[in-house]
Amino acid sequence: MTQDSPGVGRAALVLAATPIGDSRDASPRLLEELTTADVVAAEDTRRLRRLTDRLGVTVTGDVISYHEHNEASRTPDLVARIAAGERVLLVTDAGMPSVSDPGYRLVAASVAEDLAVTCVPGPSAVLMALAVSALPVDRFCFEGFLPRKTGERERALAQLVAEPRTMVFFEAPHRLAATLTSMATVLGEDRPAAVCRELTKTYEEVRRGGLAELAAWAADGVRGEITVVVAGVDPAAGPVTEVADVVPEIRERTEAGERLKDVCKDVSRRTGLSAKALYDAVLAAR
Repeated sequence: MTQDSPGVGRAALVLAATPIGDSRDASPRLLEELTTADVVAAEDTRRLRRLTDRLGVTVTGDVISYHEHNEASRTPDLVARIAAGERVLLVTDAGMPSVSDPGYRLVAASVAEDLAVTCVPGPSAVLMALAVSALPVDRFCFEGFLPRKTGERERALAQLVAEPRTMVFFEAPHRLAATLTSMATVLGEDRPAAVCRELTKTYEEVRRGGLAELAAWAADGVRGEITVVVAGVDPAAGPVTEVADVVPEIRERTEAGERLKDVCKDVSRRTGLSAKALYDAVLAAR
């Protein structure tokens, strides 16, 4: 019989972190939960089977798929099973469920029914990337995946120009170069950053440098799971003018007849903000 967490009985939703690459990072608690849970809800049941084969454990409970395309329909049944006294283990392909992965909907539904929710801590690409980035980690924020389209991506980045905290992003390898180029355009070519690739795996690699330098490196193509860490604005540089602070001025000048691009360049020279970020922010505000 599994040993329940302090304060949490047998009936509960258990979020379990799975290895992000190296199966040896699986915790003893993960192995125990896999073998004793009444239900194992997995983002990809095939990947779960490969993981349990590597770990040498056998899942005795029901195994069901639980991913972004069916979580809305599967959530009520899982909540009902927890309410009936069962232990439901939720695992995703890698790392902690609900962090850019399915899980939040089930947690919220379980809490709404006053059911116990706990987790098995473990591997995290976000925390590992921060730890090895050599960037400040006293304060950070997780931004997940940026929009795929260039305009939408750069408008999203425009909201982060004055962010003082270190920022963490996920990105697909085939979009990495474009994303780093957008970051260099909006956040500044010399903004310190780190690209962490294949963390904990055989070909683990961490590239550190300015955003423009990293974009040039990625231009030839990069493979693997990618986490990008970007430095926030340096507080020692003094007060930072926020993009939103100067949008009214830019709109007033363009309404008076000046060209938007010319005004953005002028304000950029005065404030140090990216002209591209200013341009996108004005468009977004319309």
